[in-house]
Amino acid sequence: MRLWLGLPAVLVAALFLGQGARAADPGGLNALARLSGAGVHIARSWSGESLEIELSQPVAWRLFTLDAPRRLVLDFSELDWSGFDGDSLAASSEAILSARAGLFRPGWSRLVLELARPLAVASAAMEAQEDGSARVSVLLQEVDEASFAAAAGAPPEARFSLPEAQPMAAQRRQEGDRPLVVVLDPGHGGIDPGAEREGMREADLVLRFARELKEVLLRSGNFRVVLTREGDIFVPLEARVTIARRAGADVFISLHADALASGRASGASVYTLSQEASDLASQKLAERHDRGDLLAGIDLSAQSDSVALVLMDMARRETQPRSQRLADALVEGIYAATGSSHKNTRLSAGFSVLKAPDIPSVLIELGYLSSERDRAKLADPAWRRAAAEGIRDALAYWAIEDAAEAVRLRQ
Repeated sequence: MRLWLGLPAVLVAALFLGQGARAADPGGLNALARLSGAGVHIARSWSGESLEIELSQPVAWRLFTLDAPRRLVLDFSELDWSGFDGDSLAASSEAILSARAGLFRPGWSRLVLELARPLAVASAAMEAQEDGSARVSVLLQEVDEASFAAAAGAPPEARFSLPEAQPMAAQRRQEGDRPLVVVLDPGHGGIDPGAEREGMREADLVLRFARELKEVLLRSGNFRVVLTREGDIFVPLEARVTIARRAGADVFISLHADALASGRASGASVYTLSQEASDLASQKLAERHDRGDLLAGIDLSAQSDSVALVLMDMARRETQPRSQRLADALVEGIYAATGSSHKNTRLSAGFSVLKAPDIPSVLIELGYLSSERDRAKLADPAWRRAAAEGIRDALAYWAIEDAAEAVRLRQ
């Protein structure tokens, strides 16, 4: 059985039912497919670049292209990408700059190929084999940049993780008369593992720490805690902020444990938003975080109109000093509890995840996976417990000071 997609429009495969497969549910299938045979491979032929993906069984799938940067995106329902090596795939073809794959949301996974030049999808098909396996074949042919851009674009349902826009009531600034609503944002996840060193993945480390920190905060009785992701799934940057708003967040804390290609950075540091990065490393980290969304196939190019920008500017005039004081308190709290700090403990950068104008927001680098010492600390339950308690104490102190200021301003 073979399915061909209409071309060259934006490519969306309807749910594909292979021989013997049950009807597919867009929310997730029960049968888990896996890579089989040669897995994912690409080769140059007389007709163009031929991409083939061998699967243990047919699954629902689709593909489309995106521009700036140029990407080919393939979504599969319930496909396990264990054993996939994106670096090797990219090295095997001059047509691919990078390749990544992983869980995009529960029930769906995503493969994203960043293309070295404009390549349009000439044909795409999934063929069910007699043994029950399946093969996806995609033929890419070179086109001019204008043609590629015109055909590129994601269908609305490709933005799986973005909550639908809904009116949200304005959050009253906390005055110490209720639990502080803290939204913890474990960075990366799913298709975007973040930094990786010595078998440690940033996405896993920060999720584990977020869960531990949540427990510490809840046990104090003074906080209500929401996580932007509860598992190893991809959540776009803008969706993380939307989750915080819907939760009525008093505070937004993004958690990371990055790695630097050069230098010997170590220790914890706290970032606040700034259009001007405090140093080159901060700028590079901000670019990498935003690029994670691009490489996962999410387009963050939409710009607010001039009126919205003015209103956000006004809101940020109140929020930014509160974020600065929160960051200062967190630096003190983490250092008092662990003795761990970066040589520059207070930094700034243009992280998109900190751009909510109405919520005091900070980003904590718990440490750097490029540092052997930091890796040991992040793997140590006792260190993580101490760091969580330091953050708890800092939040409690900040909340008291912030509430007192709110009461003074209201009088």
